[in-house]
Amino acid sequence: MDVEGFVAELNDDLRLEFQSIVQYVQHVAIVTGAEFMSVVDELKVHLTQELHHATVLSEQVAFLGGTPASTIAAVPQVSDSRQALDADLHLETEQLQRYRQRVEQATELGLPDVAEALRPLLTETQEHVRDLQSALGL
Repeated sequence: MDVEGFVAELNDDLRLEFQSIVQYVQHVAIVTGAEFMSVVDELKVHLTQELHHATVLSEQVAFLGGTPASTIAAVPQVSDSRQALDADLHLETEQLQRYRQRVEQATELGLPDVAEALRPLLTETQEHVRDLQSALGL
């Protein structure tokens, strides 16, 4: 992979972060029920972290000479709280895999500074996966 291909992957990650932001905004509003009340507060934390992730990705794309994406991946429709949390877990799990790859690719491309900028996203996304698994009783 070359830097141009890496930037394209970062932009795909950015689109997923935009999806996460919209998805969390929607799910904060629709997740209901006594068993999920504490989860809503956690989703709000995730939401602010996703915005930070998008900012970091945008900065890295620009740093590497690219133009940050401005489009969003589609947000799946859900009909209840459990479906919403399942959709969030699915998206966070996908992002976790992508960030693992991105840190490895940045290192292979000789971009240790970029790898270090992405590492906190990886760590926070792993926490999101654990939080959602716990909320879903997995």
